[in-house]
Amino acid sequence: MTLLSILLQVDTALNTAAAAAPPAPEKISLFNLLMEGGALMIPLLLCSGIMVYVFVERLMVIRKASAIDPTLMVRIQQAVATGDTSGALAACRNNATPAARVLEKGISRLGKPVDQIERSMENTGRLEVYKLEKNVSVLSTIAGIAPIFGFLGTIAGMIILFFNVQHQGFSLETIAGGIYTKMVTSAAGLIIGLLSYVGYAYLNAQINKAVHGIEATSVEFLDSIQQTNH
Repeated sequence: MTLLSILLQVDTALNTAAAAAPPAPEKISLFNLLMEGGALMIPLLLCSGIMVYVFVERLMVIRKASAIDPTLMVRIQQAVATGDTSGALAACRNNATPAARVLEKGISRLGKPVDQIERSMENTGRLEVYKLEKNVSVLSTIAGIAPIFGFLGTIAGMIILFFNVQHQGFSLETIAGGIYTKMVTSAAGLIIGLLSYVGYAYLNAQINKAVHGIEATSVEFLDSIQQTNH
C-alpha cells in the first residue's frame, strides 16, 4: 500500500502540473511523454545512463587493446635472435597492449621449456581477456531488467488509472489518455533493453576479435622460439 500511495502522489503531482500548464497544440512531445511515464522512469533513465557509459568506456578500452603494432613481432624476433632480451622486453612495455603483455610474459620465461612458456602466456592471456570483459555483463543485466521496469511502470499506471476511475467516475478520454501515457514506460524499457542487448553483442564480437589477435601473436612467438631452438 505504501508503494501505491507513493505512485498515486507522483501521478497526482504530474497530472496537476500538466493541468496547470497553458494549453498547447495537439502533438506528441518526447519530453512530455517521458514525464507522463511516472516515477518508474527514473530507474529507466539511470539504466540508460549506465548503458551509455559502460558501452563507450568498454569500446574505447577494447579498441585500444586491439591496436597491435604490426612491427612489434618483428622487433621482438630480432631482439630474441640476437639475445637482446632486455630490448625485447622494452619493446613490449612501450606497446602497452594485452598482446604485448602476453609476449612480455613469454620473453621473461625464455630459457625454460617451451610448454612452461606457453602455460605462462596462456595464464596471462586469461587475465587480459578478463580485463577486456570487465563490466560488459552490466549491459546484459540492463537488457534483462529494463523491460521489467517498463512493464512494472505500465502495471502501476494501470492500477492508478482504475483506482481513479473507481473513485472519480468513468471518462473515455481519461481512460484513453491514461492508457497511452502509461505505456510509455513499457516502450522506454523495451528500447533500452534492445539497445543494451545490441551493445552487449557488439562488444563481445570485438572482444573475440581482440582475443584472436592475442592468440595469433602468441602462436607466432612460440613458433619463432621453437625455430630458434632448433
